[in-house]
Amino acid sequence: MKVTSSVFELGAVGPNQWPQDGIPEIAFIGRSNVGKSSLLNALTGRKHLARVSGKPGKTQQVNFYLINSQFRFVDLPGYGYAAISQRERASLARMTQSYLADRGPLVRVVHLLDIRHDPMKNDIEFHQWLQQWSASLLVVATKSDKIGKNLQINQRNRIAQVLHSPWPVVPVSAEKRTGLDELWVIFETDLRQRGLMEG
Repeated sequence: MKVTSSVFELGAVGPNQWPQDGIPEIAFIGRSNVGKSSLLNALTGRKHLARVSGKPGKTQQVNFYLINSQFRFVDLPGYGYAAISQRERASLARMTQSYLADRGPLVRVVHLLDIRHDPMKNDIEFHQWLQQWSASLLVVATKSDKIGKNLQINQRNRIAQVLHSPWPVVPVSAEKRTGLDELWVIFETDLRQRGLMEG
């Protein structure tokens, strides 16, 4: 996939603000500080399309990015942040659930995990929760450049085992740009099924 244009459209805090044109969407979600923004920037070839922050819990809205005027990447609020109140966490959870349950154009949910660590309890619970709301999941293991290749294989298998997930686990590195082609193959298949691409 050659990305010729990528634009931040809006940050929405409720369904009434979501785009209503029916363009297919691929949503990204994961623990705060897992590297969502870095991955979005790497996939689009834009250094500053999505704002990268060292402060966990920075994304507190649903961010929509229009790609090639054909489809969207959607950055959902992270989870696992301790710096915000329980009320705020509940509000973000409701926002995410509303998006996953009601969003017709959604074609794929990408669940991001840090490859250096086994999935934590809330990662496992969240993955099980995601399976209730999405027919198409993909697990992406970020920051693969931080560990050796043998350990990458071990951790890839370990993540799949701990999550009890039938979905593929794809190791990626936004910094080294590895694993991105594999993601694009999956995304292109999704988009082709929506009639956006030939082949």
